[in-house]
Amino acid sequence: MSSDSSSSSSPTTSLHQLAAAAAAAAAAATTTPESTGHAAKRSKRRGKFSDLVFTRNFSTFDRQNALAASSPFHGFFTLFWLGISLFVIKIGAENWRQHGNPLGRNEIFRIMFHRDLVVLLIADGVMCLSTGVSWVLQRHLVRRGVVDWDEEGWVLQNIWQCLFVAGVVGFPLWRDWPWTHTVFFVMHGMVMLMKMHSYAFYNGYLASVWKKRQLLLGKLKELEHVEVVTKHDPNRSWTEPFPLLPRDLSTEHLSRVPSAQEYKERRKMSIAAQQGADGQEGENDVAKIVAAIDSHEPLNEEQVHVFERALKWEVDAMTDELRGKATDDKRVYPNNLTLANHYEFIVLPTLVYELEYPRSESINWYYAAEKMVACFGVIFVMIMISQAFIYPVVMETVRMKEMGMPLSERFQYFPWMLADLIFPFMMEYLLSWYLIWETILNFVAELTKFADRNFYGAWWNSVSWDQFARDWNRPVHNFLLRHVYHSSISAMKVNKHTATLITFFLSACVHELVMWCIFKKLRGYLLFLQMFQLPLVSLSRTKWMRNRKTLGNVFFWLGIFTGPSILCSLYLIL
Repeated sequence: MSSDSSSSSSPTTSLHQLAAAAAAAAAAATTTPESTGHAAKRSKRRGKFSDLVFTRNFSTFDRQNALAASSPFHGFFTLFWLGISLFVIKIGAENWRQHGNPLGRNEIFRIMFHRDLVVLLIADGVMCLSTGVSWVLQRHLVRRGVVDWDEEGWVLQNIWQCLFVAGVVGFPLWRDWPWTHTVFFVMHGMVMLMKMHSYAFYNGYLASVWKKRQLLLGKLKELEHVEVVTKHDPNRSWTEPFPLLPRDLSTEHLSRVPSAQEYKERRKMSIAAQQGADGQEGENDVAKIVAAIDSHEPLNEEQVHVFERALKWEVDAMTDELRGKATDDKRVYPNNLTLANHYEFIVLPTLVYELEYPRSESINWYYAAEKMVACFGVIFVMIMISQAFIYPVVMETVRMKEMGMPLSERFQYFPWMLADLIFPFMMEYLLSWYLIWETILNFVAELTKFADRNFYGAWWNSVSWDQFARDWNRPVHNFLLRHVYHSSISAMKVNKHTATLITFFLSACVHELVMWCIFKKLRGYLLFLQMFQLPLVSLSRTKWMRNRKTLGNVFFWLGIFTGPSILCSLYLIL
């Protein structure tokens, strides 16, 4: 994921790689349990972080994808790259005729490489290594009980994340880096921030589950020594919520995390799952059982039997959550809290932490080399386009400001500037997407044997902005869906619409922060445009637009065409 900042196009083009991903929340209603009706009320306990499923698949344009290879539009894909090649050759020939150099005046290359390149690489490496602070917190503080995750643990994590962001933003400002260095470092820093957050909050949740599981195992041991009376106490009603199941029970199998085979053979229904979709009533029943055991009052045989069965159900359900999607016992919590596991996640092309991902059997080095060559080729094309069509326009605005031209006169230049930028920005937009989500992420996935290559969907067919957000950038969409949208609902007890607003606003603030780092001024243009997607999403769901897919797609492409160039023009002119 470090590739998110590798683009050599204009700064605003790079920012739009993540800008629309906040609209993931608008579509979250279609992926939440409520949307599936009664099917959501499964017999199996639903874990807090069980919302995503990773499977083996290929990206849409990858040659290993059988559907892409047999697509009736494959010839248009070939035509696109042939046209790009001829276009770049024409630009190079024109530069050679005018400047004696295929790269023209070569300003962008000089900006990228004239200073602090080694410092940038070292700083980036240190930044990636510093994510290990989250591992130290989980392994040596939360896991060992030094701090409680539900109390001071998550506070410490958030304090560290704030310090991390301050360093990521402050270091480029202190070094006075050019925008190319700043875009790479800040955007990569945001990627590392999301990875740390996902790692810490998933493992923090599992630490809380582990702690509760150990408590219930202790209560099961205490239950073996409780005083049993033969006469039923009419004042007690503990057995009423729990059905009696006819079989002899043993607590020996609960003293350890089971193997994968044992786990498959004995998945049980938890009390929380029986008592309703939210599990609140079931959790209260378990608390009553624990309180009854802690009271050390005598229990009759029926109560002991029911308590034992209820606690075992709950412990089995917690064991289910601690195992997650892991098939190897070495990855079951807390066995996953190793330094190697943490940094393995840091380099994987995903922002959402799981105990285990689908992996390929081997590395295809020819395929990896192909993606690497494609990566550098696309970057070269982007530099050529930026140098020929974007850089001269940007420098003209700088010249106008240096001449002291008043704002009213500069603003008269705005329509012409917009017209000059709209097509090169569109080209850079498409190329930056292809660079990151098709070449770089597939390259990293191949080297790490990461088998889920579902980095994007058919976003070009979008008829609304929420559909675009789901398909344009799947890794960020998944992060926002799990750690912002769903977390807002569960932690803050807000409804779906409020959670959507929170997700949009948080994402917009982060992107506005990045714009401030690049342009050294706070204007709010990107924040406004991103928040404006909310009414556009509502408009796309009206009766007038719902079945007009072609019209919706036209509006979508108009936004893609005009958005980046309008944004850049506003920051440059005003």
